[in-house]
Amino acid sequence: MREKQVQKSRHSHFISIVVPAYKAEQFIKRDLLSIKEICDKLRYQSEIICVVDGFLDNTLNEANKIAKRFSKQIRVVGYPDNRGKGHAVKYGMAQSRGDIVAFIDAGHEINPNSLAMLLEHFIWYNADIIVGSKLHPASKVQYPWQRKVISFGYRMVTRTLFGLKVRDTQAGIKFYKREVLEKALPRLMVKAFAFDIEMLAVAYYLGFKRIYEAPVELKMEFNSGISTITSKKFLWTMLGMFFDTCAVFYRLYVISYYSDKNQKHWNTPTTFALTSNQES
Repeated sequence: MREKQVQKSRHSHFISIVVPAYKAEQFIKRDLLSIKEICDKLRYQSEIICVVDGFLDNTLNEANKIAKRFSKQIRVVGYPDNRGKGHAVKYGMAQSRGDIVAFIDAGHEINPNSLAMLLEHFIWYNADIIVGSKLHPASKVQYPWQRKVISFGYRMVTRTLFGLKVRDTQAGIKFYKREVLEKALPRLMVKAFAFDIEMLAVAYYLGFKRIYEAPVELKMEFNSGISTITSKKFLWTMLGMFFDTCAVFYRLYVISYYSDKNQKHWNTPTTFALTSNQES
């Protein structure tokens, strides 16, 4: 019965939204309610999958309080140890049912209203991937100049290495055609710092060229807990992103790790490719 409902939904699109959550006990209930409010206004049916990336605080319990109230639309999954945002997003995507699958970071940086904007762009462009971009002319963004400098530098690196035409790969909101995930997810290795760029580079390599940007509304402030450019945490993150990005380039162009011929060496089991996750 459930499969028939999903198939019927897919005829007019069914949207899955993955919400990775790490130490989010202070705001996860607010975020899930906000995302649900947006989903209720969409013209398509939807589901929300909250992935708790490590049972390190009370995030799981707080998220479950909302899921119990809206069990038909919100699911909460997770695992005991923190494994990184990339792993959390992949974990949620592997359990999704939608023909369009999105993710949005938990927290107060990205306005959930951006979900509706990206979805409309996705449908309008018949896209393979829609990337939320801070640099889109219609975006409303507020973030420190230090982050702008770093973003510019990283943008030059990724464009040079991978030839991607999108200007911003790091905003924590994106939409994917299901076919992209079915082909790309089993090949991915990055669990933390450069998951976004690995997904985009591999998808582009596999022939999914219809990658476009859409506007977002974002507000980032240092006094809200964001690490500064001189902090050890920030510098460690930048170093990790640079290392992981270079590793993606090496796997893509030097050892052809992502090639179909190398399938037996892929780090992720092929069952992770959203082919056996439909529950009856």
